[in-house]
Amino acid sequence: MTIDTSEGGFEGNIEQYLLESGYESLCFDKPSLASLRSSGIDKKMLWRFLEATQEKELNHLRRKYSIINADDKILERILNEVDRKGLLDVLRHGVRDRGVHLKLMYNKPETELNRTLVENHEKNIFAVSRQVYYTHESKNSLDMVLFVNGFPLIVMELKNQLTNQSVFDGMKQFRETRSPKELMFQFNKRALVYFSVDTDEVYMTTELKAEHTKFLPFNLGNQGGKGNPTCEDNYRTYYLWENVLQQDSLLDIIFKFIYIKKDDIKDSNGELLYQRKTLIFPRYHQLDVVRRIEEDVRKVSVGQNYLIQHSAGSGKTNSISWLAHRLSKMHTQDNKAIFDSVIVITDRRVLDKQLQDAVYQLEHKAGTVERIDKDSTQLAQAIQSSTRIVITTLQKFPYVLDKLARLSNKQYAIVIDEAHSSQGGKSSKAMSQVLSNMSLEEAYEQDRLIEENLTDVEEMIVEDIVKSGKQTNVSYFAFTATPKPKTLERFGRKNSEGHFVPFHLYSMRQAIEEGFILDVLQNYTTYKTYYNIISESDEKVLKSEATKKIGRFVSLHPHNISQKVEVIVEHFKERTQHKLNGHAKAMLVTSSRLHAVRYKLAMDEYIKKRSYRNMETLVAFSGKIEDGSEDSYTESKMNGFSENELPNKFHSPDFQVLIVAEKYQTGFDEPLLQTMYVDKPLSGVKAVQTLSRLNRTCPGKSDTFILDFVNETDEIQKAFQPYYEATALESETDPNLLYELKDVIDQSEIVTFDELDKLAKIVMSAELESSAKGQGKLNSVIDEGVERFGQLDNENQDIVRDAMIKYLRTYGFLLQIIDFADIELHKMYLYVNYLIRKLPKKTKDTFTLPDDVALKYYKIKESSSGAIGLEKNGFEYVQGVGNGVSSVVEEEKVNFSDVIDKLNERFGTEFKPEDKLFMDQITSRMNSDEMFVMKARNNSFDNFVLGVEKQSQNILIDKYETNSKFVDKYLTDGEFKEFVLTYMLKDVYEKVHS
Repeated sequence: MTIDTSEGGFEGNIEQYLLESGYESLCFDKPSLASLRSSGIDKKMLWRFLEATQEKELNHLRRKYSIINADDKILERILNEVDRKGLLDVLRHGVRDRGVHLKLMYNKPETELNRTLVENHEKNIFAVSRQVYYTHESKNSLDMVLFVNGFPLIVMELKNQLTNQSVFDGMKQFRETRSPKELMFQFNKRALVYFSVDTDEVYMTTELKAEHTKFLPFNLGNQGGKGNPTCEDNYRTYYLWENVLQQDSLLDIIFKFIYIKKDDIKDSNGELLYQRKTLIFPRYHQLDVVRRIEEDVRKVSVGQNYLIQHSAGSGKTNSISWLAHRLSKMHTQDNKAIFDSVIVITDRRVLDKQLQDAVYQLEHKAGTVERIDKDSTQLAQAIQSSTRIVITTLQKFPYVLDKLARLSNKQYAIVIDEAHSSQGGKSSKAMSQVLSNMSLEEAYEQDRLIEENLTDVEEMIVEDIVKSGKQTNVSYFAFTATPKPKTLERFGRKNSEGHFVPFHLYSMRQAIEEGFILDVLQNYTTYKTYYNIISESDEKVLKSEATKKIGRFVSLHPHNISQKVEVIVEHFKERTQHKLNGHAKAMLVTSSRLHAVRYKLAMDEYIKKRSYRNMETLVAFSGKIEDGSEDSYTESKMNGFSENELPNKFHSPDFQVLIVAEKYQTGFDEPLLQTMYVDKPLSGVKAVQTLSRLNRTCPGKSDTFILDFVNETDEIQKAFQPYYEATALESETDPNLLYELKDVIDQSEIVTFDELDKLAKIVMSAELESSAKGQGKLNSVIDEGVERFGQLDNENQDIVRDAMIKYLRTYGFLLQIIDFADIELHKMYLYVNYLIRKLPKKTKDTFTLPDDVALKYYKIKESSSGAIGLEKNGFEYVQGVGNGVSSVVEEEKVNFSDVIDKLNERFGTEFKPEDKLFMDQITSRMNSDEMFVMKARNNSFDNFVLGVEKQSQNILIDKYETNSKFVDKYLTDGEFKEFVLTYMLKDVYEKVHS
């Protein structure tokens, strides 16, 4: 028998499954088809539903009309309300007519206590119709339409690759042959969603806009990437009709997911132009994560942890909104709320409004969501009064945990949106302190140390939870794109192989392949720095510290900044500015706040000197920078407006480049950001978060560009790889590590058993809280340990201090994830927790560069350009807490001159005095040549170099006898040639433009 491979066969199989699962078959005769074309609904089905579910209300309304054609008036009222409020609102909340409330659809009730609601839900009418001729205007038909209670809610175009058509032909059909003016296709009037489906993929849209219609993938994902996996004995796209479009699933989507997103569109002055409305239908992974979490909560109840690893571009704002609402509505079978409150921890302002708007549409009542925008009193009242959904910030998170610990008789869900830390930078006052009259080198060092000691957002969350103790009445739902080891171990689930993995995954790779974000590594260019240092000093120094200091001296040299400014500005003018119809923007990531200030001043000066238009800069940094005896700078002073205005100002057409120092490197979404210039070391999660500022999509944005002055491509590849697909923790923290750390502390002989017992009694008897006398006793005990610590040599002090720090972190962390009890370990924890606060601060030999250190020459040049490829490896494993304590290795001191020689050998280009004289002679000749002067005057530097390269080579050849070795090297060594040519022509160009 021949297999039916036609499109009709594909349609028939889908229809058959729907019919077997409870749908009716709907065929239109001429009168009903004419009615469908004029009203856009199946009137017979609507009346069947109303008669079956609300006969009493319907008859009461008919009597109120007191006319023969009352049904026509009732139907007219229903359709008028659809036109006025939108179909979604009417389906959810029904229609009121002359004091009578008619419902047009019944969702499945949370419990079966109300039998009338259960029975009415079972009387919803679902129907499937094939080849629906929806219009008088043409003979066009729709492959398949799904009706609910007479309303055509789902429209599908079905294609079959076996007949040489695909999902893309279906999308083309929607764009080209389905007019948005037709009643069936008007926004939020009849159909709510349009699916283009073939045997392999599904795409969907909620609004037809002819050629401007935008379709989104609605696929499961396939081995970490786009598409759908194979399915035994079935189509890859089976899930659409077998799961998503089943009756209760479709009702659930209509009542608990779909909502109208409203965006205020403003002009450059902030004046409202219009309000844009978008009907939001969940993408598959959003639908899946919410439903899976709900299913798991019902199965295992409260007190569990959920790690959701969703990439940038996954729509986390919507996912969090839907999840928070879903959790707040969950009830047991006896109608008791599972969670008394759902607390959302976020610094995302957009989430506040979106969550409130979405929940209001779903609930149709105010007060369900409360944002904590005042103080802890407001937060306490919201928690105690069991407000359904509470939104608060990361800064208030410790208070939330403390409050919940005192309300153990209630149950809470905490949804953590930690990926978006504040746009204002880390939550640390240190980054806002005054930076006063420092050299660039000192400023870099201070900001680097502050940044290194700032606690990462993820770590702050985990540490706050650890401090609060284990709370069985709280469930955590943590969203992140880049889970760290502690996050995986605290919130992840252990799989069959013993690895901690996310509960749900939507990978970076899938987001890129589906087009929701851009691959920021596709166009990555690195620059290499060449320099030569001179100094007469020959003091003994620590090699590593001297190397770092010289490196910073070079990177912070004014000549370095001026050269990089030229590269950045010229690159932006030639490669970036014209993109996105002239609206493309760039970000410069700098190493310190003083760097940001100097870059801003140098870039503005260069732009002004070149008379460039449409290139205005902004700067973002915390605190106050004092640079010189009189000059002081703040972000708002340099920009000319307040810090809060910066995101909107940068989005406007008035500004093109944003120079940042720590701020705006995470949690900043500017779709027009197309290029990034990096002058700061980046690694690990920081690299991923910073470079990912470019990945947001917008119309016309097809690529991004990164120009990196500091980092190597293999370092960036190493940073991104763990988060490309799925991240897992290779092994859990070993509880026995505590015993090893305790042994290190014991062997130092700074702690005695007697003191451990004494301190434990003081702490456990609550003397510290009740009286100052208790604090005196505490100090008397730990001061003995401080004295003994001071008698250790520096090396052993470092070993013991590191062991204590690791002991405190590991002990608190392990208490959260495993059950174990050891009294001696706890006594040590209590003692060390107080002892370490009184130990003398760790000191380090400091080294200052000699005054005569100078930069002999400096050059930057492009070293690599292209894509950084990431591997498709499935799970990438990250390492957890390490084992033991490392010994401290005393670094040997070397001569400062040896350090300089090594660096010059690595980064330099060897020149003899006669070579320098020879180049000066060539440059002098170029400066007196009218052709060189004219081309320098009328071209950018890069074009000038291209235009005179041949003539420059001719001049060198003419002088061959003067320095034959130099010319031979020029002609045979491409790198040497580029350096020499740039060196000489730069002199010509700058003299012409001076």
